[in-house]
Amino acid sequence: MVRSEASDVDGYLAEVPEERKAVLTEVRRLCRAELSGFDEVMAYGMPAYERDGSCEFAFASQKQYLSFYVMRSDVREAFEERLAGHDVGKGCLRFRRPEKVDLALLRDLLKATAARPGTVC
Repeated sequence: MVRSEASDVDGYLAEVPEERKAVLTEVRRLCRAELSGFDEVMAYGMPAYERDGSCEFAFASQKQYLSFYVMRSDVREAFEERLAGHDVGKGCLRFRRPEKVDLALLRDLLKATAARPGTVC
């Protein structure tokens, strides 16, 4: 998917390929449940979750991947062992197929993000 021009997350999810819609809808549900006090916004053409004006988590349906952006280096470092073996870039966790998305890992990353404010990289 090319960078979305959707004005909100509902519009974004309406654009994603059908085979990715269910898992991204579940990720959104997890974000809303775990990131209490965060604002859901569209940033850089993807759904993002901000606290005090700083984006701390985002997700995107890319051409080859489902990408999850954990913007806090302290959270990524705390999960280093669990992230090992996954396709990880600087601040980005990628899955090639929707059925491979580790929702339990994402939930735990979201809980850690919500637990306390931190520096966004």
